[in-house]
Amino acid sequence: MAGTLLAASALTMGALTGVASAQVDSGRAAAAKVDNPYAGAKVYVNPDWSAKAAAEPGGSKISNQPTGIWLDRIAAINGTGGAMGLRAHLDEALKQSGGSPTVVQLVVYDLPGRDCSALASNGELGPTEIDKYKTQFIDPIAAILSESKYANSNLRIVNTIEVDSLPNLVTNTGGRATATPQCDTMKANGNYVKGVGYALNKLGAIGNVYNYIDAGHHGWIGWDDNFNPTAQVIKQAATAEGSTVDKVAGIITNTANFSALKENNFTINDSVNGTTVRQSKWVDWNRYVDELSYAQAFRQELVNVGFPSNIGALIDTSRNGWGGSARPSGPGAKTDVDTYVNGGRYDRRIHVGNWCNQSGAGLGERPKAAPASGIDAYVWMKPPGESDGASSEIPNDEGKGFDRMCDPTYTGNARNGNNLSGALPNAPLSGHWFSAQFQELLKNAYPAL
Repeated sequence: MAGTLLAASALTMGALTGVASAQVDSGRAAAAKVDNPYAGAKVYVNPDWSAKAAAEPGGSKISNQPTGIWLDRIAAINGTGGAMGLRAHLDEALKQSGGSPTVVQLVVYDLPGRDCSALASNGELGPTEIDKYKTQFIDPIAAILSESKYANSNLRIVNTIEVDSLPNLVTNTGGRATATPQCDTMKANGNYVKGVGYALNKLGAIGNVYNYIDAGHHGWIGWDDNFNPTAQVIKQAATAEGSTVDKVAGIITNTANFSALKENNFTINDSVNGTTVRQSKWVDWNRYVDELSYAQAFRQELVNVGFPSNIGALIDTSRNGWGGSARPSGPGAKTDVDTYVNGGRYDRRIHVGNWCNQSGAGLGERPKAAPASGIDAYVWMKPPGESDGASSEIPNDEGKGFDRMCDPTYTGNARNGNNLSGALPNAPLSGHWFSAQFQELLKNAYPAL
């Protein structure tokens, strides 16, 4: 029912029975919104990323895959440093479409006080600059998407809305061990909620736009204390600034992260010598051991708190394959629960809280529509080979500070259990091309290339 996208000019991402996939020529009225925008549609291949991937040894094996376009600062809207701007991408998408429904994947990521739990600022707007966010970031994006040649076309615009922001309001505030003053500030001033609500409302008013709110990942939100409260904060944002839950197509999990899609060698219900898997150091009382089970459960939790029953979910599988020689071939020994879990887990990170340029990671499942119940698509929202952050301080004019979680010598903090960061050395600024990471992802891809 769902097929892997191999070439933007040739194959679709699979179809769902009964889902409209009317082909609409550019300049005519856009098709009515569909339940799953990826069903029966091509997905846009970014020429900027594709050229970099193809220039790498072995990169041509994946250079025709669709990836997300990161609008992570105001300047990115018009293009920076030779990179295409939003209009250029949309024009190219119309060419690639050949008149067929085609998904364009955008990451909308420039909230005031962004990345409040990070060890260094990774955003250009200060905590109080909500008006600048609205008028200089969201409004210009909405204006471009509203232009007739795009809004009344066969394009389906999928927006990933503000990576990491709303979960931070739950887990990194209010006296928790992981709390930061910056996140307490953003919770108090309400600008994450206001900003997300404004983006949902403004962008969701456009007929061919599909908004997916970032919902963290299982190794962050999967605990009882975080699960429902995060759903409640997402509901709060989805009904702020004039927005409604109907302007949310779904959630996206694991954006730019590494959590394994499906752990086959153990389940949350297993036990060893009377000790449950939940008590292992790796799982640490979480309710979920992988991304698929989490995404499906969290989607249902949003329905429980008042979202439409047909909302979907995306999972970013760009870097969660964990193949290569370190991939376990079966369950760990049942000596004790930690030996059992650590011996069998595909995710080879030192700690599930490690997120920056992870050593040993590999490409995951290729982009695919409707791969599992409740899941609209597996996507590569984070373009493989683009750095998560610099491993040492690099002066820049992009608002990108030095976060020591990207430093392989860093011994950690409360958010990663005071472990080593697991990051690759010699990384460039976030978003810049990182050849060594790209080669690592190719080598450890699962399914293998």
